[in-house]
Amino acid sequence: MSLKYRVGGVDLIEHEFSVPLDHSRPHSELITLFVREVAAFDGRDRPYLVFFQGGPGSEAPRPTRNPNGPGWLDRALEDFRVLLLDQRGTGRSSPVGSLPGMDPQAQAEHLTHFRADSIVRDAEYIRSEMDVDRWSILGQSFGGFCATTYLSIAPGGLREAFITGGVPPVERHVDDVYRATYDRVRDRTRRFYERYPEDRRRVVDLHRHLEDEDVRLPSGDRLTWRRFRQVGSALGMSDGAEHLHYLLELPFDSPAFLHDVETGTMFARDPLYAVVHEACYADGYAPRWSAERVMPDDLKSPETFTGEHVYPWMFDDYRALGPLREAAHLLADHVWPPLYDADQLRANEVPSAAAIYVNDMYVERQFSEETASLIPNMRPWITNEYEHNALRIDGSRVLDRLIDLARDRI
Repeated sequence: MSLKYRVGGVDLIEHEFSVPLDHSRPHSELITLFVREVAAFDGRDRPYLVFFQGGPGSEAPRPTRNPNGPGWLDRALEDFRVLLLDQRGTGRSSPVGSLPGMDPQAQAEHLTHFRADSIVRDAEYIRSEMDVDRWSILGQSFGGFCATTYLSIAPGGLREAFITGGVPPVERHVDDVYRATYDRVRDRTRRFYERYPEDRRRVVDLHRHLEDEDVRLPSGDRLTWRRFRQVGSALGMSDGAEHLHYLLELPFDSPAFLHDVETGTMFARDPLYAVVHEACYADGYAPRWSAERVMPDDLKSPETFTGEHVYPWMFDDYRALGPLREAAHLLADHVWPPLYDADQLRANEVPSAAAIYVNDMYVERQFSEETASLIPNMRPWITNEYEHNALRIDGSRVLDRLIDLARDRI
C-alpha cells in the first residue's frame, strides 16, 4: 500500500509492509512496518538513503513545513530519496504498548524481537520488496547501532553507511559502557553546578520536598526523587543545561514544573526504551540490570543526576510501565544472541563515515573509536565541536562532511 502527497516542497509517499515478527520463522506472526519516502520534486530517480532514528523505541521524524526542521534532510535530498523508517514497535509500525492478553513469559518472548538485528532484517525485507539493489544508510545514536549491525550481518545491501553519535561498543561488556557513562554524568553534573551554583541548593531542597510530600504528576504518578533525577539525561545535549536550569527555577508545586518534569521523563510514551535499552548492548550475554549494579555510590547523593540509564524500579514508579514489569525482569536475565560479527566488520568494504563526539554523554568516545578502528573503510570524524544532538542542530553540515569522508573527497 502507498499514499502520495506533498508537504513543504517535497513529495511524500507512505508505504506499509507486513513482515514476520521473527525473521527466523517466516510464517510466524506478522507485524506492520511503516516507511515514509521523502523526495525532492525533481529527485524521484535518486538513490535511496534509509534513516535509522535514535532510541530505542522512537519513531522516525515527521517532515513538516517548518523551515527550522531537520537540516540533514534538506542536505540528504540533494543526493538521495530518503526512507524514514518507523522501527518495529514504534510510530505506525505495530507500536508496542502494554501487550495486553499476554502473560509475562509471552510478553518477554515477543519483546526479544525488537533489537537492532531484527530492525536490520526488516530493512532488508523492505529492500527486497522495493527491488532495490543497494542503498545508503544514516544512523543517529541508537540508529548508529543499527547501522553497525547492518555492516555486520547484511553488508551486501549497502552502498554507504553514515553514523552520527552512535558507533557502538563491539567486544565490550555493557558493564563497561555504564561505568563510562556514569563518569560522563558525574562530569556533566559538576559542570552544570559550576554554571548555575544556586541550583545545587534548589536540587537539595527539592529532594527534601519529594521525600516529605506526596507530589503527583499530571498522569497521577507520584514524583519520586529517583524519577526526578532522570531529567539529568538532558545534560548530554547542547542546550540541556539551560533546559534543566529553567526547569529548576519554576516553583516546585506549579503546574508548569510538574508538566515539564513529566515531559522530561517520558518513558511511558515509548515503553520499548525501558524494556530493551540494556539489551541493545547485550552482545551474547544477559545484561542483568547493569546500570543498577554498577552505579557508583557517590552518584546516589541527593544533589546528583542520572543519565541515559534504565533501572528495575522504573516499572513501579511509572504506572504505564507496570504491565511489562515481569517481562522486563525476564529480559534482564535473558542471554541475548550476538549483535555483531566482528570478523565481518574487520572485512568491511562498504564506504563508511562516522561522527564521534569527544564529550558524548550517551555513547562513550573511547569505545566508539575502538569500533571505528576495527572497521576498514570507516572514516571517523572525531570532534569536540558538537554534543550528541549535532544532527538536529547542524545537520546539513554534519551530513555533508560525512558524505565527503565516505566518498574520499576530504
